[in-house]
Amino acid sequence: MKKFLFITVFVLCITGIQAQMYIENVTVADVIHKKLIPAQTVVITNGIITAVKSGKQVKVPRNSTIINGEGKYLIPGMTDSHIHFFQSGGIYTRPDALDLRKHVPYEEEIKWGHQNMENFLQHYLRAGITSVIDPGATYNFLLLRDALKKKQNLPSVYMAGPLITTYEPEVFKNLGKDEPFKLSLTVEEARKYVQEQLPYHPDFIKIWYIVSGANPQEKKEKAKKLEPVIKAAIEEAHKNNLKVAVHATERFTAETAVLNGADYLVHDIEDEVVSDDFVKLLQSKKIILCPTLTVSENYYDTYGQKKHYNTYELETANSKSIGSIYDLKHLEATSDSTWIKKYKTRFNSPQISSYVSKVDSIRKVNLKKLSDGGVTIAAGTDAGNIGTQHASSFLEELKAMKESGMNNWQILQSATINPTKILNKDSQYGSIERGKIADLVLLKANPIEDLDHLTKVDMVFKNGQPQDPSSILKMTPESLVQQQVNAYNARNIDAFLEPYAEDVEIYSFPSTLLSKGKEQMRKTYTNLFNKAPDLHCEIKQRIVNLNTVIDKESVSGMRPGQKVEATAIYEFKNNKISKVYFLY
Repeated sequence: MKKFLFITVFVLCITGIQAQMYIENVTVADVIHKKLIPAQTVVITNGIITAVKSGKQVKVPRNSTIINGEGKYLIPGMTDSHIHFFQSGGIYTRPDALDLRKHVPYEEEIKWGHQNMENFLQHYLRAGITSVIDPGATYNFLLLRDALKKKQNLPSVYMAGPLITTYEPEVFKNLGKDEPFKLSLTVEEARKYVQEQLPYHPDFIKIWYIVSGANPQEKKEKAKKLEPVIKAAIEEAHKNNLKVAVHATERFTAETAVLNGADYLVHDIEDEVVSDDFVKLLQSKKIILCPTLTVSENYYDTYGQKKHYNTYELETANSKSIGSIYDLKHLEATSDSTWIKKYKTRFNSPQISSYVSKVDSIRKVNLKKLSDGGVTIAAGTDAGNIGTQHASSFLEELKAMKESGMNNWQILQSATINPTKILNKDSQYGSIERGKIADLVLLKANPIEDLDHLTKVDMVFKNGQPQDPSSILKMTPESLVQQQVNAYNARNIDAFLEPYAEDVEIYSFPSTLLSKGKEQMRKTYTNLFNKAPDLHCEIKQRIVNLNTVIDKESVSGMRPGQKVEATAIYEFKNNKISKVYFLY
């Protein structure tokens, strides 16, 4: 039925007929006035909201497309206001932070990112995120943005070009159109690199305002010295009708950027609790701030090999990206073992824990103060950085905002209407109002009652086209096998079992039946997960042939001091693992 509905609406749209759709008897989340309005009918005509009225006031014509919203909640499509497509979220994506190029060449990582931008967008849409803002990409990703615009059933992408930066890591230099940074240490360079981006039509300009120093005073002096560069870049962008986003995590760099005309701060202040005057400055300048509360800790937890993804993340993230996070476990046995172990020890130390706790506390205090002071807050994850997965990390970020003291209405505003103000799109989408684009999410439960209910997506509307979440992203046999490998390494029984059929059969090759049914697997593997805290599966080789995946595995942690070498053959039926054969 849903498939037929989608086809009907799509055909009517492309033929130019006034295609009308009615979402009946739904509770509408009014994010402007922070209230839930029950028993509403929302009318969508050719992708635009044309009415939001009480069901009693709407007469639905015969043979109309009707969606029953009874018992459900309609919210505007959400926006992740800070992501990076040039980063995958995996362990190999930032060689300046963690250099593993001898294991995965950075050129290979770049190529994979290009090939999977559409896949990442599908992950976002499935999560109810209908727009994303990428403050810092490459020229090649700007070209990909343009190519993907033709697909009306993907999230909208707003993207800056390479970051105009006061510091550029060596590993990113000389990459041509794949270079994500443009080092600008003079006024002339700043203007030049803004101009260089114009032919690629960026949606805005991003500045990476990085200052280093042995102490705060030295940093302030460097920031002051670089101020003319920041000012020049902002002026050149504004001259070309482009807004400017600035990475500035210190209060003095953020203040300098704002006083010189910055529009959007893409991180919270983390070096000090901000003053009332600073809050008033941001509020008076109509600055929008994206706090990105979780990204730094995701780095530290990954380095310390203590990043614990929950069931939702394991089931909804890109399986290859999230799977690579567990690679540090077997990379300890390579030539990099010494420094990987040093990282693990360092990032599990009391000193690092104390530092992380202090900075996290400052960020949250500042977020609460800024939000209460009238500064517009836009939710964003900085997804793509090591450990921060595209799409699946959004809920974790919203929950961190909740811990700062923001209430659920404020958080929903930060995920819907507030991000649209970054690029002056608030008249086009971000709330459920007549005349706006029908980017919407139909939920099975009340998000104001519980933020977890944002994951209970019944249907996503992009440009008025309704899509069943299960049909947005095709899960391949390979991605499902990797998903259960990831969950195995995380020792998460629910995520591990999700790709399996209820009547799955496990064999010792070729024909000795070991177990039948998911419940028997649950007992067996729950016992294993409980007994083996260091369990880890490394995939040495993989062959994919239609509905069969063959993995050569090396499993450690099952027996003290030993590795178990095995081959697993996974057979699929109806997009679930129906049979597994093990060869030892």
